[in-house]
Amino acid sequence: MPDSMSEQLQQDMQCEGLLECFHGLKQLDKECFRALVNTEEPMTVDEIAAAVDRERSTAYRSVQRLLQTGFIQKDQINYEQGGYYHVYHPTDPSQIADDMQRMLNDWYAKMGQLIQEFETKYEQAETTTPVEG
Repeated sequence: MPDSMSEQLQQDMQCEGLLECFHGLKQLDKECFRALVNTEEPMTVDEIAAAVDRERSTAYRSVQRLLQTGFIQKDQINYEQGGYYHVYHPTDPSQIADDMQRMLNDWYAKMGQLIQEFETKYEQAETTTPVEG
């Protein structure tokens, strides 16, 4: 991934690139998310692991990252005789898009503040630098 903002703006970014750009998600995270999006029913971690051809523990770590970022939701299913298990499903895309828009707006405001601080700092330095003569 490019390091500078100008490099990022020049690259051909696709919508899946937003997952990486906004949240630092890995390739496997994107594969797990895609597996959940491409199925009608919620999936268990075991089913997700099988869909992406990985060990359960590896898939579980990706599922946890996706939960933390809000890209997926977890539901608890209770057995009649006691006990439970969890299933996962993707969050509504419009909610994910709204969250990313809020994050982008916050980032934009923070960058604007830093630019203002930069301008103020170096304008003051310019006016307080003694002129030698």
